[in-house]
Amino acid sequence: MKQHSQASGLSRFILIGLGVVIALLGLALAAGGVRLASLGGSWYFLIGGLVMALSGLLVALRKPAGAWLFGVFLAGTAIWALADAGLAFWPLFSRLFMFGAIGLAVTLAYPMLVHAAGGAPGRGAYGLAGVLAVVLALAAGNMFVAHPSVPATGNGPGLTPVDPAHAQKDWAHYGNTEGGSRFAALDQINRGNVGKLQVAWTYHTGDVAVSDGNGAEDQMTPLQIGDKVFICTPHNNLIALDADTGKQLWKNEIAAKSKVWQRCRGLAYFDATPAVAQPTQPGSSPVIAASVAAGANCQRRLLTNTIDARLIAVDADTGAFCQGFGNNGQVDLKAGLGDVPDSYYQLSSAPLMAGTTVVVGGRVADNVQTDMPGGVIRGFDVITGQMRWAFDPGNPADKNAPAPGSTYVRSTPNSWAPMSYDPSMNTVFLPMGSSSTDLYGVERTALNHKYGASILAVDASTGAEKWVFQTVHNDLWDFDLPMQPSLIDFTQADGSKVPAVVIGTKAGQIYVLDRATGKPLTKVEEVPVKAANIPNEPYSLTQPKSVGMPQIGAQTLHESDMWGATPYDQLLCRIDFKKMRYDGLYTAPGTDLSLSFPGSLGGMNWGSLSTDPVHGFIFVNDMRLGLWIQMIPSANKGQATSGGEALNTGMGAVPLKGTPYAVNKNRFLSVAGIPCQAPPYGTLTAIDVKTQKIAWQVPVGTVEDTGPLGIRMHLPIPIGLPTLGGTLSTQGGLVFIAGTQDFYLRAFDSGNGAEIWKARLPVGSQGGPMTYVSPKTGKQYIVITAGGARQSTDRGDYVMAYALP
Repeated sequence: MKQHSQASGLSRFILIGLGVVIALLGLALAAGGVRLASLGGSWYFLIGGLVMALSGLLVALRKPAGAWLFGVFLAGTAIWALADAGLAFWPLFSRLFMFGAIGLAVTLAYPMLVHAAGGAPGRGAYGLAGVLAVVLALAAGNMFVAHPSVPATGNGPGLTPVDPAHAQKDWAHYGNTEGGSRFAALDQINRGNVGKLQVAWTYHTGDVAVSDGNGAEDQMTPLQIGDKVFICTPHNNLIALDADTGKQLWKNEIAAKSKVWQRCRGLAYFDATPAVAQPTQPGSSPVIAASVAAGANCQRRLLTNTIDARLIAVDADTGAFCQGFGNNGQVDLKAGLGDVPDSYYQLSSAPLMAGTTVVVGGRVADNVQTDMPGGVIRGFDVITGQMRWAFDPGNPADKNAPAPGSTYVRSTPNSWAPMSYDPSMNTVFLPMGSSSTDLYGVERTALNHKYGASILAVDASTGAEKWVFQTVHNDLWDFDLPMQPSLIDFTQADGSKVPAVVIGTKAGQIYVLDRATGKPLTKVEEVPVKAANIPNEPYSLTQPKSVGMPQIGAQTLHESDMWGATPYDQLLCRIDFKKMRYDGLYTAPGTDLSLSFPGSLGGMNWGSLSTDPVHGFIFVNDMRLGLWIQMIPSANKGQATSGGEALNTGMGAVPLKGTPYAVNKNRFLSVAGIPCQAPPYGTLTAIDVKTQKIAWQVPVGTVEDTGPLGIRMHLPIPIGLPTLGGTLSTQGGLVFIAGTQDFYLRAFDSGNGAEIWKARLPVGSQGGPMTYVSPKTGKQYIVITAGGARQSTDRGDYVMAYALP
């Protein structure tokens, strides 16, 4: 009798506790549901919350009807979830898993409810609990399986053996070729043996970029020429390594300083010993002759531009500064810019070697103030460092340096991302940004409007404009062109091939343009968009969309796209979404709260595309991070640095000094710090350029080294996280990427998107993978730098090479 009363007391405690928890969860759901319904959102949360609360109350009162009512709630939730989200795994998981787990607890408690009501419990509840347990276990298991957003169609690249006559000899440019192919005609490492890759050597640079929110990050892609690998560090130190051993051959400590944005993405290389190659396309201007005197140093030279605005040339064989280049191997890039406060003008992307002209752009800090250095692009003689031309977007007719006492036009659009060069037509292709107050266009000039957020083609020898194509009109989103344009041969409908330039944007668009004219080769539509409420803002009421190519992560969001690890953070994201003004891709910022998706981080970013010219494919990696934005009326009397660029690298309030507004912007995240829209948050996509169709799209990256509220989950759940860093495509049928928030270098099968190899890195990487075959040993290496992932505090100074045993 005593045991029976103890059991009865325990079951009473369990049922009351379970019922109270369910009732409280239901009331919380209903309370949020009231707010969501008042904003015009789904009524599910209000109705479901009330049903759930009532079922919890009945369970607490030890009524079997409580379990039946919870079953009705669960069935109704499943029907709503399917109607709201379809069959996509992660949206269904968010809506059903937590409630399914509670349902399992209720099912197991059902015999106690029946017993408390004086009935005799049967075994049916345990059978149902077993079914629920299996379903939940399958759902949990599927968390560890990649769910492609576009399953492989079977039309991915095949395998074509490398023709020895066309095999890659060196990786001599930032993107392997001057045209940014990021493709290696090498197949020693291939789909069949990539699983055997192991670390061949590791080198420490000694320059650990410790991030304090100001953008200290290793984003390097090395060069390789002959038996040497060349790297630069976040403070622009230059290092040469032995290609087979990683042993340091020489080091030049540049030790460039800047308060923010410490990074060096790449280098340029020039060999003065062969004859200068001339363009083959009729009507092209000649490449200017250049030679080094016999016996002088720097017959072969490396060039870097620095975070403190210098252009530096060193001897590729010794690391010594190039005599005869500028002042002891250095050129001051602040010349002609006027007032340049520290960190307001920097160079982080590799200089471009265009024939014998070194072309440099420059990064002008965003959203700080109206009076900023200009975005002039300049070409320098690779031997002497003398300026050959300047393309000033505020005064494009004048190719000379400003007269004493004058400056280049200030606050003009700039070109901060890597550039490309076509030697056959002696043309440079420039990805252009916007004038410096990115989100406020009232004071923009006609030339600011012409060159902002565009691709610009100029003559490499003279700087003369050839054409310009704009991807955003009056850019108010910071949708500057963020990557190196890639040069491809585009196959037209009639089978003929046209030399083309392809580029991805932060807005998730991919443009394919005729290299000679800048005209689109795939369909681009001007779509109507809405204005916001900033007085005198010259809103463009149409914007271009590249509808002839796949749009990557640029879908128009709806309330049903909101997501959370649980239904509760999903509910809060729904409320936040409904509170914001959102009109799709080009939702203009105003004094209310608006949503920009994808936001100014991308979409696609500086990692650029990789190509497969043999099979006619491109590979695109992206991030999907929305931003909320609010323009705040402000007298702007404080110093620009009070809100300044340091904060702008990590979001928050920025001043827009000199305008009537400050701006507050931040990532659109849930209370758990997870993006509010459904996964994936970063993908890798293969696009067949011949058909303009996606062959496959897979999530990239796991939560192993990150997680909700910044807590590392240590679980390899391949949800797909934002990527920052580029890809490498090889003729061995592989695509390599390391720019994820977990600490891995991965290889994917280019034919179907399957992940077929990964190697754990000591810290995360934002570098671009590259590859070469050693001329001494004939061994193929894959090389990556690892300095730390964007969202991680773990930092390092690693250069790592992988090879087959």
